[in-house]
Amino acid sequence: MASLSAFDKFARASEFTTLDSTTLFARAKKVLPGGVNSPVRSFKAVGGTPFFVQHASGSRLFTCEGRALIDYVGSWGPMILGHAHPEIISALSHALPHGTSYGVPNPYEVEIAEWITQRLPWIEKIRFTNSGTEAALAAIRLARGYTRRPRIIKFSGCYHGHVDSLLVKAGSGALTLSQPDSAGIPDPLASLTFCLPFNQPEALDQTFEKFGEEIAAVILEPYPANAGLIFPRSGFLEHLRKLCDQYGALLIFDEVMTGFRVSLGGIQALTSIKADLTLYGKIIGGGLPVGAIGGRADIMDHLAPEGPVYQAGTLSGNPLAMIAGLTQLRLLEDQRIYETLENLGSRLETGIREILKQHSLHYCFHRIGSMFTLFFTDKDVIDLETALTSNRQQYADCFHKLLAKGIYWPPSQFETAFISAAHSFEDIDRTLDALDSILQPS
Repeated sequence: MASLSAFDKFARASEFTTLDSTTLFARAKKVLPGGVNSPVRSFKAVGGTPFFVQHASGSRLFTCEGRALIDYVGSWGPMILGHAHPEIISALSHALPHGTSYGVPNPYEVEIAEWITQRLPWIEKIRFTNSGTEAALAAIRLARGYTRRPRIIKFSGCYHGHVDSLLVKAGSGALTLSQPDSAGIPDPLASLTFCLPFNQPEALDQTFEKFGEEIAAVILEPYPANAGLIFPRSGFLEHLRKLCDQYGALLIFDEVMTGFRVSLGGIQALTSIKADLTLYGKIIGGGLPVGAIGGRADIMDHLAPEGPVYQAGTLSGNPLAMIAGLTQLRLLEDQRIYETLENLGSRLETGIREILKQHSLHYCFHRIGSMFTLFFTDKDVIDLETALTSNRQQYADCFHKLLAKGIYWPPSQFETAFISAAHSFEDIDRTLDALDSILQPS
C-alpha cells in the first residue's frame, strides 16, 4: 500500500502525530525558500526550528507532535474571537457547498460593505482586496492618481506589506531578517518615498516645507505594531492631520492590525483624528485572506471602473472570506467582547510588570487593549531607533523558555502579541507563572 501523503494524514487526525516538525521543516526547506511562505515563521530571529500546526481551537494551537500551546499570535491578529470560532465555522460550512469563488459579484460583499460604512462614518466607500499588502498598494496608487503628485511619506518601523514603494526601512519581517531595505527595489522608485522617524514632528515640518506640493500622501500605522507596539506622542497625529490639510496631501491610516481590534472602529473610534483613506486586513475576513481600502467617496470614486486608477483582483470579495468576515464583525458588535479583552490585557500587564520589577529587569511594556509588546530595554520606546535598543538575545531566550512551557509568543522582538476573547484568566495566570519561573535565577 502506498504511503500516505501529508494531506491524507491531515485528513486522518489520529495519524498526524507521525509527522514531526523537524522532519517537516527539513522537507519544506527543499521546496520552499527558507522552508516557509513568510519570513518570520522561520524562527530566524529567535533561532531554532519552527513548529508545525495540526489544528487550532480557541486560545490553543496544537502542533504535529500533539503539544497544546497557548497562542498569543493569533495568525498575527485576526483571530480576535479565537481559533475555529463555532459561528464562523458554521457560516463557512453553509457557504462552502455553494462554491469557493465566482469571479462575479455576490451578496455577501455588499452586506459587509454596508455593515462597515454604516458604522464607520469615515468610510463612505470600500474596496476589498485579498491582503493588507494589496490594500496598501492600491492606496498609494489611488493617492497619487487623486492628487496627481508623485511622493509619499512613511515612517521607520511602520510596515505596510511588501509594496515596493513602502518597503523602505520597514519593520516586522524586514527587521526580523536584519534587512531594513529589500533587494529588487529600484533606487528611482524608492527615492519617491520619504522615510521619516516616527513621533518627530520637526522632520515632518521640514519635509513638507521643502516638498509639500509634491507629496501625495502620508501613510502610517497610527499605533505602529510592526516594530513592536509603539504609541504616538501626544499631539503627533493631530499635527500630521493639520499638515496634510494644509498642503493638500492625503492621510492614510494603516489599521490592518488595530482596526476592529482595539475597538469596533479601531484607532479612529478612540481619537478625534480621521484619515482620508484607511487600510484594513484579515480581521475583516474572520482569518481568511482579506484586505480592504476605504475612505471618502470622492477619493474612492477614482478607482476603476468609476475612475482612472486601476485596481483589480479575481478573488477579491470572494464569498467565503466575505461571509466569515461578516459573521465575525457582527459578533464584535457585542461590547462585552472588548470589555473581556481589556480585562484580560490588564491582568496580563499588571502581572508582567510585577514580575519584571521583582526580578529587577530592564524593560518597556506597551499595551492597548488586547495588543502588547514586552521590550527588553531600559529606554522609552517611541520609535524604531529606541525599539532597536532591545536585547534581542534576551527576548529569544524568553521566547524559547516560554515555548517549552506551552506559551507561544511572537518569534521576534519586533512583533506585537495578541490576546483573543477565547483566552481565559487561567490562560493569563498560567502565562504569568511560566514567565516568573523562567526568570528565576538558576
